[in-house]
Amino acid sequence: MESHRFEADVRQILHLVTHSLYSDREIFLRELVSNASDALDRARFESLQRSDLADSLGEPSIRVTFDKEAGTLTLSDDGIGMTREEVVQHLGTIAHSGTKAFAARLKATQQAKAEGDESGDDSGLIGQFGVGFYSAFMVADKVVVQTRSALPDSEPVRWESDGGEAYALDAGSRDSRGTEVTLHLREDAADFLDVAKLRGIITKHSDFVSWPILVDGTRVNQERALWTRAPSEITDEEYNAFYRHVSNDWQEPLIRVHLRIEGNLQYQALLFVPKHRPYELDRLDYKVGIKLYQKRVKILDSADALLPRFLRFVSGIVDAPEVDLNMSRELLQQTPVLQAIKKQLTKRILKRFKDVSNSDPAAWSDFWKEFGHILKEGIHEDGEDNKDTLTHLLRFKTTRSNGELRSLAQVKADLAQGQDEIWYYTSVDKERIGAAPVLEGFRKRGWEVLLMDDPVDEWVVMNIREFDGTKLKSAMSGELPEDKTQEEDPIAKAARDNATPLVSWMSGTLTGAVASVRVSTRLTDSPSVLVDQEGGMGANLERILKAANQTVPAAQRVLEINPEHPMVKTLARLNGEGKTGLEPFARLLLDHAAIAEGRLDDPEGFAKRLQALMEKAASAM
Repeated sequence: MESHRFEADVRQILHLVTHSLYSDREIFLRELVSNASDALDRARFESLQRSDLADSLGEPSIRVTFDKEAGTLTLSDDGIGMTREEVVQHLGTIAHSGTKAFAARLKATQQAKAEGDESGDDSGLIGQFGVGFYSAFMVADKVVVQTRSALPDSEPVRWESDGGEAYALDAGSRDSRGTEVTLHLREDAADFLDVAKLRGIITKHSDFVSWPILVDGTRVNQERALWTRAPSEITDEEYNAFYRHVSNDWQEPLIRVHLRIEGNLQYQALLFVPKHRPYELDRLDYKVGIKLYQKRVKILDSADALLPRFLRFVSGIVDAPEVDLNMSRELLQQTPVLQAIKKQLTKRILKRFKDVSNSDPAAWSDFWKEFGHILKEGIHEDGEDNKDTLTHLLRFKTTRSNGELRSLAQVKADLAQGQDEIWYYTSVDKERIGAAPVLEGFRKRGWEVLLMDDPVDEWVVMNIREFDGTKLKSAMSGELPEDKTQEEDPIAKAARDNATPLVSWMSGTLTGAVASVRVSTRLTDSPSVLVDQEGGMGANLERILKAANQTVPAAQRVLEINPEHPMVKTLARLNGEGKTGLEPFARLLLDHAAIAEGRLDDPEGFAKRLQALMEKAASAM
């Protein structure tokens, strides 16, 4: 037996690998299975050029066995194996990866692959950092490797180390090609000598490795990764079963997206949208359901860097061999390749959404009710990249939709005569939004108004100023054009004229409480309403920001009064006659407008003013 010292500083590097590199000890099994899978892939590739090797392949597999009495766990494969020189090169040097060298060689010999044969696509072999093997020392105080190369006349080799400063080499006892790794487990790792635990770890991390993985003689991984097959070969039943397997959702998915991208950037993806929103989806710490694989080996359970946050409800699998990882393969590196995949995935998903919205409006309506408020975040988050597509996907209730959802295109197509803008009204009061006094004038004209009751809608309208050449305008700001029927009605005209002096008096009386007072063209039934100043912060946005503990200056509002309402008419007459003591009634109009939108800033003052009005009414009676 020969003793060899590891290269300089290997002791410190081994300490890093076994104590700091991986966050979960069970990862060692994933790494060893991945190495075995790579070795089998290399043997398959070599068999294309060597008939003797092809004849000896038989039914290769990865076998996991254990001996509780001896405290050992063994992984063996029928892969390419290693010569003595390769053992020294790959197991005696940290971060020297034979897989990486082989991948470079394979990339340069693409013509050797069978045309259209998925089995030839080995350019993304895992193990690129060459440290995965040493993760075994997280759970073992001694590791023994028995290996024999597939090269003709190769001799078996035995490698042994306790993870210290040296390793030992000796003649091995293996009589066939392949590698066998035996871990002498530490006392605190004895729980890995359990069939159920081993099966669970393999199912979690290596379920779709293309080679059979046997635990105590029974295969535990899937027959084939569904995403590697052509969509035309897969039935709806297979898709649905796969979705339930990866998502733990018992229902069928609402939408699926299956991508196989080839060219300069290669990856495969099988993504799903559930029918119902997970209850924890709105939590800030929600983990996305996108699992990252490399050559069918799971790398990350929650690869949130592969999709923007507004698509966090999408679940499924992305198999991307070219994505760069950190050394532990547990974190994604923000590289151009990653950004390109993210950009492509986003566009493909949104295109699929657009197709569904056009071909199956009922299905899209179901989607929108569950996930629309999240997808709308993309209008602000995604900048200009997908703004046009997202805008076409938006759906809203309107004053004319009877609770159904309508698109901006539908609303624009149905603009009433004389309506030049798409009007919208934002309010977080979902129950009363459709009954707001500010909408009375629009209903009288027959003008449709978008009812936006999600807090995120405020950011939507900040980013979408127009749709297909038609401006979007808030029903809460600016003045509504005069109704032609009012212009032609002498009684209505007289009421507006009589209210003009009242407006001037109320503007002075309510100085500091409102920005101004004006005659309303919005109201038909209510006496008064508060609206936002043109260009200023809206009251709805102010309330949302304050609810989020943001410090914002209070925005002064404009009070509009309805000149045809009996209370306003009476107040205008009394003011014109020079009556005094009318201030409480002017403030009651302001109170009414505040109460109508669900707030009251001065309840004590309101109670006093209401009592005074009741006393005067009783006296008059």
